Amino acid sequence: MGLIEVAGLAAAAFAGGAINAVAGGGSLVSFPALLAAGYPSKAANVTNSVALWPGYAAGSFGYRAELRTQGRRVRALAVPGVLGAIAGSAILLSTPQSAFDVVVPFLILFACALMAGQDRLAQFSTTQRLAARHDEQVPAFAHLSVFILAIYGAYFGAGLGILTLAVLGLLLPDDIQRSNALKGALSLIINGAGAVYFVAFGPVEWAPAAVMAVGSVAGGYLGVGVARRLGRRWLRVAVIAYGLVVAGVLLWKLL
Repeated sequence: MGLIEVAGLAAAAFAGGAINAVAGGGSLVSFPALLAAGYPSKAANVTNSVALWPGYAAGSFGYRAELRTQGRRVRALAVPGVLGAIAGSAILLSTPQSAFDVVVPFLILFACALMAGQDRLAQFSTTQRLAARHDEQVPAFAHLSVFILAIYGAYFGAGLGILTLAVLGLLLPDDIQRSNALKGALSLIINGAGAVYFVAFGPVEWAPAAVMAVGSVAGGYLGVGVARRLGRRWLRVAVIAYGLVVAGVLLWKLL
């Protein structure tokens, strides 16, 4: 790799790690960078998953205070997260790249709509007894939701944080920073399980993965500070605005 390529991939991974810590969707920065560097789409996708995992770890370390009292939730949702990630990884390696190229922008738009209506949907879920009624409870529907999210997260991952944060707002209503911390921990578990699968069976490009891992760690840790300062309202606005821009770009590329 040349110096310009190294710098570009490191910068993209830094941005991706920060975006993942703030809202999710960092893969839509780092994945295109790998494509621009000339790597095949499927290799770029699995390499991106491996490279961004350390960024999730750094983000969770930055949110360690908010995670300290959520150990029960993390443990309860780790199993469906791992199982879903393995399923999603297997699906990715057995299907053509063109499939998720078409689906991804529509999933991002769906996530944005879900985030925009989060308060009303959370009220509905509480009324219908879908949501947790106390901190110790993890509803059965949350396990199923995380399993489905993990399939998608391992398959491509862009927008996983947006979807996860929206679902947590519905099923485990809480302070936005605690929810964001839990979202990061679940993303860490899902991405980690997928990364292990890809290391074992996927075409990982190790040189760019190493470069991007360094950038994602820095971005993931520093991104938590940005999330804290944004607050509930602006964090949601940032998630929706970013998701709409990304979906628009992807749809334009499909035309």
